[in-house]
Amino acid sequence: MSNAVHWVIELDIKDGAYDAFEALMTEMVDATKANEPGATHYEWYVSEDKNHLSIYERYVDSAAVMVHLGNFGANYAERFLALLAPTRLTVFGNASQEVRDALAGLGAVHMAEVGGFAR
Repeated sequence: MSNAVHWVIELDIKDGAYDAFEALMTEMVDATKANEPGATHYEWYVSEDKNHLSIYERYVDSAAVMVHLGNFGANYAERFLALLAPTRLTVFGNASQEVRDALAGLGAVHMAEVGGFAR
């Protein structure tokens, strides 16, 4: 089994916040790509009505998750939560207790791998 940790977080975009959200997303994607080699997937998807968002994130391991969460907390959390309301967080893989504790406030549901493969 892999040490990778990944998740899908679903959020509502607050009324009138789409343009500000889009600018923040661009900033976050650029910074994550440039500064976090342990982030292997960081993909943002918006509904056609631009009211709902899903983000797929995958990290090589729990240490890489903690780097990301540290950067998020220091640089983006306040602005992110002013624009977006989390509705669901599903975490896949073998997240460390530190990661579980860090995501607990978002009501994370953890799913253990029981089969399958990735190429």
